Amino acid sequence: MRLIEPLGLLDGEAAAAVVAERLALPLAGGRLAFTLARLIDDSGARIVPVTAIPDGFAPLRARITAKPPPWAGLPTDRPAVMGILNVTPDSFSDGGRHFDHQAAIAAGQAMAEAGAAIIDVGGESTRPGAEAIAPEEEQRRVLPVIRALAARGILVSADTRHAATMAAALDAGAAIINDVSGLTHDPDALALVARRDCAVVMMHMRGAPATMKSLATYGDVACEVAAELGARLDAALAAGIAPARIALDPGFGFAKEGRQNLDLMRRLALFANFGCPLLVGVSRKRLVGMASGEGEASRRAPGSIAAGLYALAHGAFILRVHDVAETVQAVRVWDNLSESERVL
Repeated sequence: MRLIEPLGLLDGEAAAAVVAERLALPLAGGRLAFTLARLIDDSGARIVPVTAIPDGFAPLRARITAKPPPWAGLPTDRPAVMGILNVTPDSFSDGGRHFDHQAAIAAGQAMAEAGAAIIDVGGESTRPGAEAIAPEEEQRRVLPVIRALAARGILVSADTRHAATMAAALDAGAAIINDVSGLTHDPDALALVARRDCAVVMMHMRGAPATMKSLATYGDVACEVAAELGARLDAALAAGIAPARIALDPGFGFAKEGRQNLDLMRRLALFANFGCPLLVGVSRKRLVGMASGEGEASRRAPGSIAAGLYALAHGAFILRVHDVAETVQAVRVWDNLSESERVL
């Protein structure tokens, strides 16, 4: 697989200045720019100035530098926050907190009022080791919540691996499907999403929540995740899903263990090769706990925000988070500091 890994990232006025001098290239057409590139192909990897990227990498260079089109009605020139709403009894951080429908609806409304652009509603825990539930039970949990939030004009995402739940959620008003399996778990999922006029988040994962921990074996985690996620993107395009409808998620914590997650985060800009908006979900995860030394997931909001801002500075578009108000405030400050033309 041939890839360009953007290095030497700059933002704001510095990025604009070096791009104008043709000493850097824009990353995803936005505020970030890169001055160096690691060229990766079958012969190995080498680092060159962006002015020395060979013609054989021109298609990738064009994809990396182009601005993605609006996704799910959201402009891709500024970051967005997705609020996590788990209508489950057993999710890793907030299981049971929003299991009651009215509590979940109120929590989703509060997240939207706090600035979340998307509310991601899920009814099946996908924490490591979690057991699957029947789609019928999943739908019983999430459909009343999705229906109520969508009726209030809130942009809703359905976090599900099951095609039947995807269809029911879209009928209830969801506009986005967020599938941790990258549309691999259910054989009907690709065709269903292709038929429906919805946006989709395709995440990288190996195996299933119950088995993924045993599959976290990599030589080069960033390149292997990129190759496998790229294959899922190719399958989606071949099934007829329009590229402008697709966002990608590297899947932190899903078939990745320990330092693999940190290595993947450090090389996040590699995923610009696909020309799709990038979603990052590290909120309260072990990555944050390992880097911060905080063992209690509910106390990892500061570390989660730090990791999220790092992700934005390396090409992410959407942050999927538990602590919406705190993250929205941090993102707004980062947005204004890194873009001189923003209005405070």
